[in-house]
Amino acid sequence: MPRYAQLVMGPAGSGKSTYCSTMVQHGEALGRAVQVVNLDPAAELFSYPVMADIRELIEVDDVMEDESLRFGPNGGLVFCMEYFANNFNWLEESLGHVEDDYVLFDCPGQIELYTHLPVMKQLVEQLQQWEFRVCGVFLVDSQFMVESFKFISGILAALSAMISLEIPQINVMTKMDLLSKKAKKEIEKYLDPDMYSMIEDSANILRSKRFKKLTKSICGLIDDYGMVRFLPLDRSDEESINIVLQHIDFTIQYGEDLEFKEPKECEEDKSALVDEYFQDHVDE
Repeated sequence: MPRYAQLVMGPAGSGKSTYCSTMVQHGEALGRAVQVVNLDPAAELFSYPVMADIRELIEVDDVMEDESLRFGPNGGLVFCMEYFANNFNWLEESLGHVEDDYVLFDCPGQIELYTHLPVMKQLVEQLQQWEFRVCGVFLVDSQFMVESFKFISGILAALSAMISLEIPQINVMTKMDLLSKKAKKEIEKYLDPDMYSMIEDSANILRSKRFKKLTKSICGLIDDYGMVRFLPLDRSDEESINIVLQHIDFTIQYGEDLEFKEPKECEEDKSALVDEYFQDHVDE
């Protein structure tokens, strides 16, 4: 039987732990078991039960306090993750093997783990060897994405993870419940963006002709190949949570043996659902 995994990624503060907690609660409401593994050795608090915690193996504070290593926070994190990669047997023992496993991996937020180091790619390959179907879930804070140049920066971060890991990836805008009515209406255009219009929006911000040309090339590449799209996540709205989960489930074919059907709100209907979501929330 296949097993299923979400790698929950995104910058620090994007809401990864909150997302995991939300999905666990949503799973409970559906009568569905969702487990979480904490892979952040610098984590302090999280509001979900864990089936495994990397801090049982190694912690950033211990590494930083080791006088023979003398690492700072970032160096300590890299050391911890490389140590983890050399001890995947700990993860295998912690996961066990239960039929129909569905596991969320709450990953660290440092982007260098996806752009400079092979650790996360090695994790993906190991999970696949353990018969996991793996999907990346890349989170960005919607409050950060309300300006075009910040949105382009967020897209590049999502693309870096996508290219590095080479797995299906769902991109999610979190904290929609924290936006004002005006911001919710404004951010709608970023969910299925016209990248060429982003160039026009950024024209007054970018004064250098060289950077304008670079931005135009990046936006054109993303738009021409349809490489990045976002789903909104409002943790106070069960329908919003369900839409995100259905897209992820379809991506990894969760419940395929149970004749799982493609969700009706896939690409051809997603825009209608998004419009309905914003209409309901902007008019409140």
